[in-house]
Amino acid sequence: MSNKIHDPVYYGDYLQLNKLLDSQHPKSKEINNEAHDETLFIIVHQVYELWFKQIIHELKSITTMFSGTTVEERDLTTVVARLERITKIQGLLVDQLSVMETMTPMDFLEFRDLLVPASGFQSVQFREIEVLMGLRTHKRKEVDRDFFLGRLSEEDKKRILEIEKSPSLLELAEGWLERIPFTKNPKFDFWAEYETQVEKILDADEKIIHENQATLDSRSMAIQIENLNSTRETFASLLNDEKHNQLIKLGRRTLSRKATLNALFILLYRDEPILHLPYKFLTALMDIDELFTTWRYRHAIMAQRMLGTKIGTGGSSGHQYLKMAAENNRVYLDLFNLSTFLIPRSMLPTLPEDIRRNLGFHFNE
Repeated sequence: MSNKIHDPVYYGDYLQLNKLLDSQHPKSKEINNEAHDETLFIIVHQVYELWFKQIIHELKSITTMFSGTTVEERDLTTVVARLERITKIQGLLVDQLSVMETMTPMDFLEFRDLLVPASGFQSVQFREIEVLMGLRTHKRKEVDRDFFLGRLSEEDKKRILEIEKSPSLLELAEGWLERIPFTKNPKFDFWAEYETQVEKILDADEKIIHENQATLDSRSMAIQIENLNSTRETFASLLNDEKHNQLIKLGRRTLSRKATLNALFILLYRDEPILHLPYKFLTALMDIDELFTTWRYRHAIMAQRMLGTKIGTGGSSGHQYLKMAAENNRVYLDLFNLSTFLIPRSMLPTLPEDIRRNLGFHFNE
């Protein structure tokens, strides 16, 4: 800390409270018919934007730490801490909706028409968060792409398109996962061992189905066999490079097969000391994705409560659009889907001693 003498700091000046507290100007007041709840509406959205600014601050620092050819262990500690901070902020974003819902639909109608065509679509900071996370414009549904850029000013649109030129956290995390070394060993083919264990599990499932044949009608039996075959095909799509790449082309997967396999390895062997932080990192990414989905869905329910089936101020279908956005704008879906490929700890391939040693911590006496 610097010992340089500085002028005394006054609380209000440091926080620029005169500027901050003088930034709420209800449109209804301008027409001499002030709606009491418009001030609440303004403050809630301003607080959202302040928290968005902090989330962007955290994400930019994280992408900087991931932008090199290696990520230091101490940096990964910082990354996880900052991602967890984002999740705490997201909890506040969700809770703010409860404050907003103290305003009744009729209270909102007192000033709603004065806001047209302003809309949350025009929150350029939230758009920046989505891009930094990895939700690129070309990955969005067609109707969503229109609202994503079509409602922004030219200046803000240019800002978002410029940000899209840099690698997102999703892309940087993919590169980091591809570099993880533990599954590559000339003496040990982990994925061949894993595939053997999967076959044992699926064969056991098939045996159970046939053993219960007497209690099942032909239709139920056919459904169970079909489900089992579908599960076999799903595992095959992970273990076969060509099939995995085909799913990427179809937009059903995002991460490369190498990154996906290494992420799965982290989840399978999360108990190994050196994988604790990588596991927490992947978990934090999923937490953030889940919390934004929760926030979007809560926002959609609030919009329905406030507007029913009215069109939104930005021209969307209101509740229906927001519900669609909640369902379609998942960024780290590949990580969620890794649960498909988890197997019981008791069935995990036994790692060679040299690999297990590299995954632990060892101290000389």
